[in-house]
Amino acid sequence: MIFGLAPLDIIVIVVYVLIIIYMGWRTKNKVKNSGDYFMGGRKASKIMMIANGFGGATHTDQAIGVAGATYEIGLGGIWYQWMYLFATPFFWLLGPVYRRVRYVTTSDFFEERYGVKHGVAYSLMGLLYYIMDTGLILKGTGTALHAVTHGEISSSVIIISITIFFLLYSVIGGLASALVVNLIQGFFILILSFLLIPFAINAGGGIEAIKAHLPAYMFSFVAPKEATLFFIIMVVINGLIGVVVQPHQMALGGAGKSEKSCRTGWTYGTFTKRIATLGWAFVGVLAAALFPGIADSHRENAFGLMVVKLLPTGLLGLMVAAMIAAILAVLHNYMVGGSAIITRNLYKKFFVKDMDIKKELKIARLSSIFLVVGGVTIALILPSVIDGLVIVWHFTAFFGIGFWMAIMWRKANRYGLWASLISTTLCTLYSGPYFSFGLGWTTAYQIALYLPVGFLTMIIVSLFTKSEPEENLNRFYTLLHTPVGEEYKLAEKGIDAVFEGESVADGKKSEGSLEENGHSLLLVDLLSLHKKFSFKRYREDIVGFLWATLFVIGILGIGLLAARIG
Repeated sequence: MIFGLAPLDIIVIVVYVLIIIYMGWRTKNKVKNSGDYFMGGRKASKIMMIANGFGGATHTDQAIGVAGATYEIGLGGIWYQWMYLFATPFFWLLGPVYRRVRYVTTSDFFEERYGVKHGVAYSLMGLLYYIMDTGLILKGTGTALHAVTHGEISSSVIIISITIFFLLYSVIGGLASALVVNLIQGFFILILSFLLIPFAINAGGGIEAIKAHLPAYMFSFVAPKEATLFFIIMVVINGLIGVVVQPHQMALGGAGKSEKSCRTGWTYGTFTKRIATLGWAFVGVLAAALFPGIADSHRENAFGLMVVKLLPTGLLGLMVAAMIAAILAVLHNYMVGGSAIITRNLYKKFFVKDMDIKKELKIARLSSIFLVVGGVTIALILPSVIDGLVIVWHFTAFFGIGFWMAIMWRKANRYGLWASLISTTLCTLYSGPYFSFGLGWTTAYQIALYLPVGFLTMIIVSLFTKSEPEENLNRFYTLLHTPVGEEYKLAEKGIDAVFEGESVADGKKSEGSLEENGHSLLLVDLLSLHKKFSFKRYREDIVGFLWATLFVIGILGIGLLAARIG
């Protein structure tokens, strides 16, 4: 045994590591400028966008967190990740929004819509998100692999080792390498999600015998505590509001070469994750039957314990490789997105405004390393994966209010957004358990307070304060009303498209504009639909949204049927 692993397991892991490093370095010649580094040149096909949507949104700490929650409270713990299930059809509507604005970062979005100060404020939030979530990812994976190695390697050593491996291939290739490598990573993530289940059922003597050892609520998707129905409703709403400003979404939704590839990639890549999440949830429930007695404070050890106790030699190494793969995909996206914020929205704006291509690419790579180091620091001090996850939920929702209002309501302005950000923050601090004077409310009740307060504050303050400059608003909404493939319209109006990409139009050529022939956006025109609506005009949005809704129903059905087996 070497570090608690058999030689065959070590060989499997080493082969995987070498393959990924080789693929990452192969893409280095594709990176000619920062546009290639940050957005992959906007050349990604549908299959690449699906793989990136799946890999970029799925990581090992999520599997560990969900398995730990379901170990304690049953299948209801799945909502720590299924909170975005009902939001996923909206990704079909949002994908072309990210692609049409042609921005590189969400900081660009806030700066162009609300002004420089809001761009900087979002940049700081975005960097905090990247560093915090990177820490969560490394923390969860380090905890699980510590168990897999029978405690022979500390979680700190594991975290640092994974970081070094990750940096060896990712800093060179940026998003260009992520789009290629994630095609392989997705396969490993699926292994991570389902490999344990047949071994667990066999060890427990069949699903009927396992159910006999567990209370009935363990197989319910509504838990008697923690993940109650009210909690589920609140986190689902909060997830829809906040997911739009998770800073890596600009690349997940905007790196495709066409609007259809962006829609398809983000929506169905995420649906693949929703299916994988079912595997994580059942692993936790099965662990509760096979290995009872794990303390609540250590419930996140359940996943690693299952790996150690159930998998034979060779497959154990494959699972370790899968656990590493599931974090590399998302870390890659985080690193690239964070370096874009530092390079474009902070360094170029406040330090060196005019940089040549080589200098900008160098700064991007150096800032990538800074972000990863920050994430490692968080991982080494963070007490719990779930604790960190809740913090992330809060501050993304605060900015999410401003994003939704920006695309739907022309009157929304910077003063309203400042007021909204301040009011939601104060509501969260006062209602939560953070200070002695706080009300000590749970997460669900905090959400029920700060979301309506945030929206109302933004609306009221925007109505009674000065509007955004008309020139800025016209530029912003012209981008949203110019489908990919009609960039000549932007040129005619003197509007630059940043890192335009291949600009491949969707659908068949037809007379008239693309907007008039199925490519108008429901979210952008929401307040004027009573004047504009026709099925022909919004065909892409409507048909795609309905198909995605059917997928939601199907995934829920699969989960309910699986829970009733035996």
